[in-house]
Amino acid sequence: MGKSTEIARAKARRLKGMVKESDGIALENERLKAEGRKEQAEARREEALARAARGASDR
Repeated sequence: MGKSTEIARAKARRLKGMVKESDGIALENERLKAEGRKEQAEARREEALARAARGASDR
């Protein structure tokens, strides 16, 4: 799988986390909000790793 694909998947996962968080806010569900925030943080980490790997392979 290419690095661009990994970045796109991480962005999609971050968006999914944003939706979960906003649903949690709308439903006043703390567990869902926390789950969404966690998913966003994990996706940001994955995206950063993919970007770093892509940058290293471009050199």
